[in-house]
Parts: sequence; C-alpha cells; structure tokens
Amino acid sequence: MSTVGTIDPGIEQRLVAAGLSVDDVIWLIQRAIDEDLDGGVDVTTVATVPLEQRATLDLTARRAGIAAGIPVAAAVFSLMSGDAVNIAYGKSDGDRVVPGDVLISITGPTHELLRAERPALNLLGRLGGIATATGVWVDEIAGTGARVRDTRKTTPGMRKLEKYAVRCGGGMNHRMSLSDAALVKDNHVVAAGGVAEAFALVRAKFPDVPVEVEVDSLEQLDEVLAAGADLVLIDNFTTQEMVEAVRRNAGRAKLEASGGLSLDVAREVAQTGVDYLAVGALTHSAPVLDIGADLRQET
Repeated sequence: MSTVGTIDPGIEQRLVAAGLSVDDVIWLIQRAIDEDLDGGVDVTTVATVPLEQRATLDLTARRAGIAAGIPVAAAVFSLMSGDAVNIAYGKSDGDRVVPGDVLISITGPTHELLRAERPALNLLGRLGGIATATGVWVDEIAGTGARVRDTRKTTPGMRKLEKYAVRCGGGMNHRMSLSDAALVKDNHVVAAGGVAEAFALVRAKFPDVPVEVEVDSLEQLDEVLAAGADLVLIDNFTTQEMVEAVRRNAGRAKLEASGGLSLDVAREVAQTGVDYLAVGALTHSAPVLDIGADLRQET
C-alpha cells in the first residue's frame, strides 16, 4: 500500500460542509492511488521530470456541465503531497461550467501533481457526469412540482459520493442503504403473500422506519392506500394510469413513478401529478464530464 499524508484542514471542512465523511473519502482515495501505482512508481514521471521541479496543474472543463467532487479532487492532491501543495478553487460543487472554466488549480511538486492527476480526474469526471445528468432531468421537469430521485444502482464503494453528486445536480436521494427505509418490491410481495400483507409485516416489525411499497397495478395501489402506506412506487404505469393513480390517491400518499423512465417522457410523467421520478440512470449510466489537466511550469 502506498503512503499518503493527511488532508489539509480546510479541505476537511469543505468535505464536512458537503455532508461527506472524511474517513470514507480518504479510504476511497487510498484505493484509487494504490490501484494506479500498483505497488511501484510512476516510471514515466520519475524518468522525465526533475525531482525538484514545481508546477501548477489546472483542472479545466472541456464540456459544459455541473461540477461535483471538487473538494474530493483537492483531497487527492492533499493526501498525495501534504503541505507541499497550494490549492486555488475556481468553481464550487453545483456550479454550472462551460469549456475553459478552471475548476481547481494545484501548485506543488510536479512529481506529486502528476501522480495524483488521474485519480483526481477519475473522481471529478465521474461525479461531475452524475451531477450533469441529474441537472438535465431537473431542468426537463422544472415547474411541474415533481422531483427527480436516484436509486441504489451505484458503483460499489462510491454510493455516498455518487448520491452527493445527484444532490449537486439538483436531484434528491432515495434511501442510502437497506437499513434506512423499507422498499417492498415484487419479490417481497410474493414471499409475504400479497402487497398489503407485506406492508403490514414491515410496519409491525419496524414501526419507526419509513415504508415505500411498489405496486404494478391500480388494484394494488388501492390495497396499499387502504392499508395506510404513505409512499407508493408506481412501477411501469402508463401516463394515463399515473393520472388515474394520482386521482385515486387524492393526496393521501406520496407517489413515485418508476420503471425505465427516459428523458423524452420525463415532463409528461411529471405533469401527471406524481411527486417523484425514480431514475436509476442518474448513477448507472451517466457519461463522464470531460475535464482536462493542463500543467504550467513555474518560471
């Protein structure tokens, strides 16, 4: 395992302010650095760059989007170099960026900058891509009263960061883990013997845990509403069925549309009156935000 330093206190404050765990971020960065060095050294940099050389590395947007993960990227350089780097922030998480915008500039030993470059870019591009994809959905349904929510379809080990990126893009988080809330899905319904039965069993076992119930028909919706559900996932409903579901619900429960939703029907779905759109693609299919790293040598 490679040796890294500690995170600058100012960066720690930024991570905490973003609702991120400093320990989780350090753990992930350590894995990324270990993966990139694989127990060795950066042979190209060691061979071509004088050890004493210093430079500035600008992380610059190459496409328009929404920034996310800037303090995480800063933490990569801080962990790699300790007090040897100075960081200047050009943008903040949640900012809209255009090509040429500098998100963050890091000045320090060139060796350390180049070793940290790829792990930082990988994280910054991934999180920025999720924030950007979320922002597109948020813009598409603006003014309808509905909100976009993510799912648990996240990259293993990166769930907290990826869900943070969704928030940067203006979306909402669904449950973070299986223990946060109950989501009664079709397999639970089969095991329990019915949708109302499954709801009742969860409510009895965990009375203080929020319970969402997935239904795939209007008849099931009637059952769970009668049972007292306060959040219902209406799965693979047509927009006409969603309109009818909203009418039958009459404000009793929050309704979340789910099931292969695509951007071209997002506004139509939001205008049915549902409260949420569940979009797994925010995290499992978001393109990376293209961000470049440009080195400037000190004169």
